[in-house]
Amino acid sequence: MELQVDDLTFEVRHSKRRKTLEIIVDREGDLVIAAPKGVEDQLLKDFVQEKKFWIYQKLAEKAELQKPQPRKEYVNGEGFLYLGRSYRLKLVDDQQTPLKLVAGRFCLRRDLQPDAKQHFIHWYSTKAQIYLNEKVQALAARMGVEPAGVKIQDLGYRWGSCGRGNRLYFNWKTILLPREIVEYVVVHELTHLDEPHHTPQFWKRVERVLPDYERRKGWLAKNGIGVEGID
Repeated sequence: MELQVDDLTFEVRHSKRRKTLEIIVDREGDLVIAAPKGVEDQLLKDFVQEKKFWIYQKLAEKAELQKPQPRKEYVNGEGFLYLGRSYRLKLVDDQQTPLKLVAGRFCLRRDLQPDAKQHFIHWYSTKAQIYLNEKVQALAARMGVEPAGVKIQDLGYRWGSCGRGNRLYFNWKTILLPREIVEYVVVHELTHLDEPHHTPQFWKRVERVLPDYERRKGWLAKNGIGVEGID
């Protein structure tokens, strides 16, 4: 049988031996709910609503992996994101620093064009360290938590993680996201300092800081994977 929840369609597979509900996103991106025999549709729908963020994230990841990835050429006029806005690239001859953002333009030294990707990653990582340090400090004080520090690195498809010793890790690509979405990522990871799992209590604590967190969470689930990188 099929189950429709908003814009998502699931094939429901019942089993007498199954005791719990599970959502599966198969290789083609089709959605399956594995359920015990006799489970009511409303319980299935509630389960989908609870897992919606995860579902959208998995669907986006599969779609991203299946489509050809656009490659940056690092030429004049090409757009690069920073805190949700796109800035055009300008190649310049007389500039001391390799890359900088000035007057609404990314300016890259022309002789460094072959290594442009590394210079962008370094620039983004440096800016992310400063920006996210400030955000974490401000929000941690508001939330009454004490992170041990902030580290920027490549986390693949993850935007952030809470590591051992209360250290927070953020993907350098977080700095490409709109400011309000960055704020959601930070609050999410700070909440993990006290709530390691995505329990109802976890989301209640997030909501106390960001009453509209579901909107931000939904935006990130649907759009985050498509945020333009620099590969």
